[in-house]
Amino acid sequence: MSGVTLEEIKKAREIDLLSYLQEQEPEEIVSLGHGNYTTRTHDSLKISNGAWMWFSRGFGGYSALDYLVKVREIDFVEAVKILNRQIPAYKSVPCNYRLKEKEKKLLLPERNDSQNRVIRYLCGRGIDREIIQYCVDRHMIYEEKIYGNAVFVGYDEENRPRYAAFRATGGVRILGEAAGSDKRYCFKLLNPISTELHLFESAIDLLSYATIEKLKGNDWRKESLVSLAGVYRPKSDGSSKIPVALQKVLAENERMQTVYLHFDNDAPGRIAAVGIENSLRGIVKVSNEPPPYGKDYNDYLCSVLGIMRGEERKNERKNGKER
Repeated sequence: MSGVTLEEIKKAREIDLLSYLQEQEPEEIVSLGHGNYTTRTHDSLKISNGAWMWFSRGFGGYSALDYLVKVREIDFVEAVKILNRQIPAYKSVPCNYRLKEKEKKLLLPERNDSQNRVIRYLCGRGIDREIIQYCVDRHMIYEEKIYGNAVFVGYDEENRPRYAAFRATGGVRILGEAAGSDKRYCFKLLNPISTELHLFESAIDLLSYATIEKLKGNDWRKESLVSLAGVYRPKSDGSSKIPVALQKVLAENERMQTVYLHFDNDAPGRIAAVGIENSLRGIVKVSNEPPPYGKDYNDYLCSVLGIMRGEERKNERKNGKER
């Protein structure tokens, strides 16, 4: 490459970000404890075990070279020269990467006076009545007035609704998101002192997992559970875009040490889990734990409780096993 040799590039790539900052910009380092660090300029950029991740922007790296090029936006050749001490290091300059986004206006479906249909629907899928009522009382789940759909709501730090997913409670498969939904605030149950984060593709799977924990005699309120409202297809290098809801939770909860991926037992779910696992490697510990049975965690819950899902009943009627 013009201006630098392959040997100089190799040497530059061997320098980790923490070592670079300790030598060149010690004033940038902020210790979070337990070997984890952030920077004074970007508090959502976390450094751990030789790797770094900028959660508010959804990307990371494994070296100081990655940092200089991706975060500081320094020309690659110049960055290599800096790390080889051929030119002075760039000192940190105040900058604002937190782009101000126009806040979306969430159009929530009208709430019904009665929640009986939604409660009956969720109980029919095996979800524990106490967990349902907990969410209903906090307006995290409610029954839509006109069609009787189940609505799952996500709130921001000021307890304002910012996200809503809906699904039909009848036999027809209808689901989607309310207009103006912000995926950063997906449906979730967070415990502020938890060090473990459990991720799901849907709110139903999240509630199913909480029910399974209760059946095991565990306190589901101690868990931090987040529904991602779908998953991304990985990039060609095997990594995946980190879902914005996950970025936000990790950036704002420094205690998180382990992320559990409970995605579906189908091709998209398995591929997405591997992609996110690759993207988070070196940042937090990741455990890939799909449901032990069935397509998703609600399938697994129903099998534990002996509940026959609608598709199974349909197949049995088709095969003449049900009158």
